[in-house]
Amino acid sequence: MNGGQEQAILAVHVRGLDGICVGCRAWWARLTPYPCWQVDWVTSRQARAITVRFLAGAR
Repeated sequence: MNGGQEQAILAVHVRGLDGICVGCRAWWARLTPYPCWQVDWVTSRQARAITVRFLAGAR
């Protein structure tokens, strides 16, 4: 998965006015609280990539 796909997930899975994930409601008719598991997954991938870049630059 590349950065563009991660950004697409984040663009769709946003917090609605009621605190529910808009992407989960639209795609799967699920009333999932925000942040949903997709957002958690993408942010963890981004954090790992940032850490790897930082550690590679620290050598």
